Amino acid sequence: MDLRGLVPEWIRTLTPYPPGMPIEELERDLGIHGSIKLASNENPLGPSPKALAAITAALGDLHRYPDGSAFYLKRRLAARLGVTADEIVVGNGSNEIIELVVRTFIRMGDEAVMSDQAFVIYRLVVQAAGGVPRSVPLRNFTHDLEAIAEAITPRTRVVFLANPNNPTGTIYRRAAWQAFLDSVPRHLVVVADDAYAEYVDDPEYPDTLRDRSDGTLPIITLHTFSKLYGLAGLRIGYGVAPQAVVEAIARIRQPFNVNGLALVGALAALGDEEHVQRTLAVNRAGMAYLVEAFTAMGLAYVPSAANFILVQVGPGRQVYEALLRRGVIVRPMDVYGFPQHVRVTVGLPEENRRFIDALGAVLGERRRGTR
Repeated sequence: MDLRGLVPEWIRTLTPYPPGMPIEELERDLGIHGSIKLASNENPLGPSPKALAAITAALGDLHRYPDGSAFYLKRRLAARLGVTADEIVVGNGSNEIIELVVRTFIRMGDEAVMSDQAFVIYRLVVQAAGGVPRSVPLRNFTHDLEAIAEAITPRTRVVFLANPNNPTGTIYRRAAWQAFLDSVPRHLVVVADDAYAEYVDDPEYPDTLRDRSDGTLPIITLHTFSKLYGLAGLRIGYGVAPQAVVEAIARIRQPFNVNGLALVGALAALGDEEHVQRTLAVNRAGMAYLVEAFTAMGLAYVPSAANFILVQVGPGRQVYEALLRRGVIVRPMDVYGFPQHVRVTVGLPEENRRFIDALGAVLGERRRGTR
């Protein structure tokens, strides 16, 4: 079937996001079992027990449509963040809000600026909408805010800034953020993608909800329940923006875009500070362990403020495949332009040890010329 006359050129030329294979299929294909997944920056502790209890209690209501207004969740978030409920939009993961922003503000041929080695979804959704993604190289593995500001043209409508950046885990700091806000024109929207913000303990990390310069520049701050709160499988995130921005996005948001179990799970997760603190403690200890191990192995890594770390291992795709055969799933980084690296999520202590043991064995085999 030839669809070239039906599918727009900007869709035909897209490179789809490469999804990972289910663990069960990988194990079946490779003849292994007991694999560990350290590839998707998930919370190794899983969801909060309070969230699981709330989700279980809501199972009997699955024949009902969810609350399309996210009434209770938005009000809980508003009280927590010091904003109004009208300044919050809830999405099917923060990914959906990225797409809604692009569909709301980008016309055919308009531009969006982003870092070259940042979350690939930015570029995909801009091109899918007929927009033009303009990529700016990273500097020292993080956003070059000065170069991003210089890349803005009269056709620019959206700027994407992930902080920490995925896949590098690096951050820009408050002074650079304020200088950026003060230097850019006011005809665009800035998306501050703070999906991993809760993991950052740097005192100079900018609070994009508070640090908004003179208030004339529309800023959308994105957060997710997929990482810290362990609800990646339910797909729920939110954005905070001026009310006028939220109202514009609401015009194209689908009714019932967030499922009912996600809504109740997220609401309950917000009330479990013990689980949050345990998650952060596990991440800090795991990150310290990985950094120490990489140093002992003589491997270069990018210091990370998130729950994952980018490490240089040589031929990244080959190392990734060798780790797969040992039942350890990490993320190869060639699609991001880091062919010598893999990205590994901080896991539970036993998962981190297994990864390091497997990595050492794989690298040892490569040095000896065996496979």
